[in-house]
Amino acid sequence: MNFRQFAIKNVRGNWHQSIAYFLSSVFSVMIFFIYAAFIFHPDVINGHIYMGKGVRTGMMFCEYIVAIFSFFFILYSMSAFLKSRKKEFGLLSLFGMTRGQMRKMVLYESIATSLLAIGTGIALGALFLKLFLMALSAILDLAEPIRFFIPGKALLLTAAGFFALFLVITLFTLFQVGRSQIIDLLKASKKPKSPPLASVWLVLLSLLCLGAGYYMAYTMTLRNAIMYMLPVVGLVVVGTFFLFTQASVIVFRFLQRRKGIYYKQTNLMTIAQLVFKMKDNARILFTVSVMSAVILTASGTFYVFFLASKEQQMDMLPQSISFHEKGLDTHAVIDPDKVKSILQEDGVKLDYELKLAAVTAKVPVIKQNRDKTSTAMLVSEDDYNYYGQLLDRGRPILNVDPGHSVYVNRFNEETQPQTEIGKPLPIQIEGYPNAISLTVDKQYSGEAVASVSEMLVVDAAQYDEIMKTVPNDKKIVVYGFELKNWTSQADTAAKIEALVPEDMKSSFDNRISLYLSYKQSMGLTLFIGLFISVLFFIASGSMIYFKLFTELEEDREQFRSLNRIGMTLGEIRRSVTMQVAIIFFVPCVVGIVHTMFAMKALGNLLYTSALQYSLVVVAIYIVMQSLYFFAARRSYLNRIIKSFTR
Repeated sequence: MNFRQFAIKNVRGNWHQSIAYFLSSVFSVMIFFIYAAFIFHPDVINGHIYMGKGVRTGMMFCEYIVAIFSFFFILYSMSAFLKSRKKEFGLLSLFGMTRGQMRKMVLYESIATSLLAIGTGIALGALFLKLFLMALSAILDLAEPIRFFIPGKALLLTAAGFFALFLVITLFTLFQVGRSQIIDLLKASKKPKSPPLASVWLVLLSLLCLGAGYYMAYTMTLRNAIMYMLPVVGLVVVGTFFLFTQASVIVFRFLQRRKGIYYKQTNLMTIAQLVFKMKDNARILFTVSVMSAVILTASGTFYVFFLASKEQQMDMLPQSISFHEKGLDTHAVIDPDKVKSILQEDGVKLDYELKLAAVTAKVPVIKQNRDKTSTAMLVSEDDYNYYGQLLDRGRPILNVDPGHSVYVNRFNEETQPQTEIGKPLPIQIEGYPNAISLTVDKQYSGEAVASVSEMLVVDAAQYDEIMKTVPNDKKIVVYGFELKNWTSQADTAAKIEALVPEDMKSSFDNRISLYLSYKQSMGLTLFIGLFISVLFFIASGSMIYFKLFTELEEDREQFRSLNRIGMTLGEIRRSVTMQVAIIFFVPCVVGIVHTMFAMKALGNLLYTSALQYSLVVVAIYIVMQSLYFFAARRSYLNRIIKSFTR
């Protein structure tokens, strides 16, 4: 057996420790290759694919993320893997292997592993590329699927790029090999550990940081988002770090003092080991919890935007098709009868039709901390209530007293103009001889009944009086048509929009085309981001898996000794399952809690219930983490129990 064969045999012998690292590397290569294949696809480069340029830019950004992530993940994995082999390096040194030979062996092992990972990743990428292109074609709603093609540049970039990445990291980590004394290497796993210490003050600091961060996230609004964003992240990260490095020790020390818990069955052994393991693995658990929060928050955000897009568009544009024009019955934009005839020709049914006559009013408002005047449509309370109920979207019933009004914004944003409540305001109405005084009793955001940015709702009698005085050519009329099954009526809406003169396009709103375009872009973002999220998920699980097998030799010796003095295999299984479950799921739970507050902050910014959407993402994450846990537990437990039969 020559030196290269010896190195390859070592790779096969250590596959339990390196399998998670290998699979994560394969997945990184596969994602990178698939994205590269699309980026260098000739139809994308030549502009033959709708939205191809924008998608290409997004995937190029993802390529950088994958490359940066792969560098740090492979660097950590390789460093941890070498540390777990200290005893092996000590034995090889004892048998006469020089430091240079050990480094050469590690270099051969790394090259063999990297070539296998690159080859497997590219092969799987080529296998799933067709499926990826078909899914992308469906999201982009292309008439014909993107043709299957493997660009040579994608192959070359992936193979050369990742090989260079593996090689640079290997050369960087080779300095760790052979630097310790033989006796230190052989006894690395047998050095006595001092009892872990923790500071109560740091635990209180952790709770204070987390509490402050959660409170700021819970109360975040559009007004304070920029000011709160970085402090929230900083406080939560600091709090999480001390939660694992300090609070975990305090918690398990407390359990040790609770004799009813500590001396029950195998709890003594489990808790005693976890005191040290939680402290030793604190940095890893902290990293995994932060990564879990990032994964869940990013995925939840994409999912919320994807699902909430329909509701947001319906709030912004209450009718499927709407337009406004100046003057009664001018039909400068399009004749409403023509719209109805097209709907009838296409067999499209109406839910309801809106015709809202109003006048333009100049309202004193406060915008960006300055006194300004905003243009609003002055409408009757009867019209507002009637169409608000037709919308069936929770619009309030307004009862406005004479001389009073309600100010309504179409958008759910705090940055919209604000009126002074309870104070008589001078209102200038176009075509009305004198200014009128109105007191604004309430202000609503996101409660418009038509595609108008701002409304001033007044008493019906006062409205009628004003409308009688204002000339017809000064009045504004809003037409709206709410179509049944409106999301599938894009062709009909486009046919109607095509009849609108170019100089009147700004007065016409087509909610259907806006929604489908938005949904398409968000679906694409969700689709692309999904792969990145899965990559981070696999990496976070791999870090825990790898850390478990780094401590395998030490745990195996402990359980072997316990088995000799009477601990049964069933008790060992329970103890191992409990320890592995805590290490796997505690950072998962912490990450989920972080995510819930992040989703609450997102919901505050979007004026929607983001939490209910994020629960789906959290449920999927828990299922995937559970599958990872069972796989790791089985492999880890088998390795420990096999040692009892030797």
